Amino acid sequence: MRRRVVITGIGAVTPLGVGAEALHHNAVRGENGFSDGVGRCADFDASKLLTRRELSRMDRFCRLAVVAADEAVRQARWDAVPPVPPERAHCVVGTAIGGLKTLEAQLEVFRTEGRGFVSPLAVPLLMANAAPAQLSIRFGLGGETAALATACSSGAQAIIAGARVIRSGEADVALVGGAEAATSEFTRSMFASNGALSPSGNSVPFDRNRNGFVLGEGAGVLVLEEAEVARARGADVLGEILGYGVTSDHHHVTAPDPTGAPAAAAVRTALADSGLEVSDIAYINAHGTGTRLNDVAESAALRLALGEALADIPISSTKSCVGHLLGAAGAVEAIATLQALRYRTAPPTHGLTEPDEALGELAHVREARALKPSEKGYVGLTNSMGFGGHNVTIAIKGAA
Repeated sequence: MRRRVVITGIGAVTPLGVGAEALHHNAVRGENGFSDGVGRCADFDASKLLTRRELSRMDRFCRLAVVAADEAVRQARWDAVPPVPPERAHCVVGTAIGGLKTLEAQLEVFRTEGRGFVSPLAVPLLMANAAPAQLSIRFGLGGETAALATACSSGAQAIIAGARVIRSGEADVALVGGAEAATSEFTRSMFASNGALSPSGNSVPFDRNRNGFVLGEGAGVLVLEEAEVARARGADVLGEILGYGVTSDHHHVTAPDPTGAPAAAAVRTALADSGLEVSDIAYINAHGTGTRLNDVAESAALRLALGEALADIPISSTKSCVGHLLGAAGAVEAIATLQALRYRTAPPTHGLTEPDEALGELAHVREARALKPSEKGYVGLTNSMGFGGHNVTIAIKGAA
């Protein structure tokens, strides 16, 4: 019998504020976290949690991950160590770029001052696996610790990696998520040069007048546990990872397959893996970047996978209010999905006023909307689609 994977803690730092509650409640109120065309975590102050020495050894993306993880672990009511032997506790954190701020700063030092002035801490600061390494040290996680880099689906695939090892019996608990801090002028220039970045500094997925995404920063971390482990220690269960699907477009290094067929396969696989029917889905949190290529491909994929029922399933995009968090996006959006299911309220796609009719009939959430359960409760899908053709769908159930 396959082991069930439940969620006992969540933590988030996003442009909507510090905390998973701020993410949901501010999104539901129709707010966004953009300023000067960027989604920055303006309220984030890692010094409230980390010592000066710890701060000096962490890039901003890593600090975001640690603060989000601390919230998740506290909600899960772990003490100083996980509730299982250390080797039974795994950690996987996704990132698309890693310690970019450190890399940019150290390159400038090298250019102006020379080799001898580069910090000896540069490598542990900028390495992509810095976040899971720091989390494993901080929370006593002695099982497999890994970084996962699949562009904008990294955070979602990190969740799946944790769920898999719990399902298989290799682990009993896992700390999983994604983190990114890549809002520098250099990064924005890269995305602007390929036409993906919004020149207006406003991201409106599915809108007729959309013109690209807004870069954001942030982190999302979840505590996953085997259901019996959580029950035995009396943990509060927030939700459950019911299943997932992962496919590759094998089409283009940046553009999604316009037919949506490979992404549709990920959706179908997630439903089959979860034992769900289309009628069981109460909400869809779309990848929804605000680029035409994504909107066309994702809408086509959902229609192929869900058929006519798609027109009645509430759908919205978290990127409209926090921006595109790259490697952190999938994890933050999984948390946003869980929160929508827990609070029975779908957040809107911020700023959506003229839905693009060319995408077909979609049940856009333009103002916060109450969700309706199926016989299987409050169940949602969250999609992630990354450069390189990575397609991920996760089916999540909110606790009753």
